[in-house]
Amino acid sequence: MKVAVVGATGLVGSKMLQVLTERNFPVTELIPVASEKSVGKEVTFKGKTWKVVSAETAIAMQPNVAIFSAGGSTSLEWAPKFAAAGITVIDNSSAWRMDPTKKLVVPEVNGDAITPEDKIIANPNCSTIQMVLVLKPLHEKYKIKRVVVSTYQSVTGTGVKAVTQLMNERQGITGEMAYPYTIDMNAIPQIDVFLENGYTKEEMKMVNETKKIMRDDHIQVTATTVRIPVMGGHSESVNIEFENEYEVAELRALLAKTPGVIVVDDPSKALYPMPKDAHDKDEVFVGRIRRDETQPKTVNMWIVADNLRKGAATNAVQIAEYLQEKKWL
Repeated sequence: MKVAVVGATGLVGSKMLQVLTERNFPVTELIPVASEKSVGKEVTFKGKTWKVVSAETAIAMQPNVAIFSAGGSTSLEWAPKFAAAGITVIDNSSAWRMDPTKKLVVPEVNGDAITPEDKIIANPNCSTIQMVLVLKPLHEKYKIKRVVVSTYQSVTGTGVKAVTQLMNERQGITGEMAYPYTIDMNAIPQIDVFLENGYTKEEMKMVNETKKIMRDDHIQVTATTVRIPVMGGHSESVNIEFENEYEVAELRALLAKTPGVIVVDDPSKALYPMPKDAHDKDEVFVGRIRRDETQPKTVNMWIVADNLRKGAATNAVQIAEYLQEKKWL
């Protein structure tokens, strides 16, 4: 199978290549795509080197699938051109997520929404993906009314520039800044730009994407998203109010048998999920599961996942695997 990776030289693009290798996706020919300044460079994949080409060249090479991770403007310009050439696009940017004509997919949650006619499929926001994977079985069992989420997000979610900023600050080196403030020894309660309602774009992504993926506009979601000086993954403190009563032990058991979810929850042994433990893993980890004692039918929990893997690359590759299983590629 011919697979194009658009944005192959970036942080998420590199992770895409790693995940494609690890999951043994049947790539017979890799078509790495990047900006004009990277054309001609080489990337290594499964022990072979492949030359980086332009988007235009990639379309002419007719891949079966193109996985995009090159930013919204690139996706808006090039995804329709790939699709028009009959190539299925899985897009990791925010460009198509809320387009009512495009599917927004986490395979374990709503893979069945995809049809053979879908030529541009959107990969959700990293912080949304890890949350909805946990919400899905709980919504089916107890019916979710409201979700209050606060995120603690890794610098890797911003990209190489942010990782460099953090490492420079740790070593006392002055360099290029990805953020308007120091990130080391700090927490920045702003991810993306502020909107008219006082929320950031990242916060509203979580609100709107959750409803779309869960296929339920009645779920109320409110979010506060924060960048912290960690690598390895995003963490989320999530408060969930149900319409129906629940038992904590039953809820924990339900999550423990959910595909892609691992429960790490034993306060007596100080066991709970942390970003360093989620690093380079595909699963979503859940712990600190406890009843909210201030109001009925409500639970608190802590959700952690590697934002570059399940939050981006792995989810995109899983969509490709789903399409391949259906013989739609």
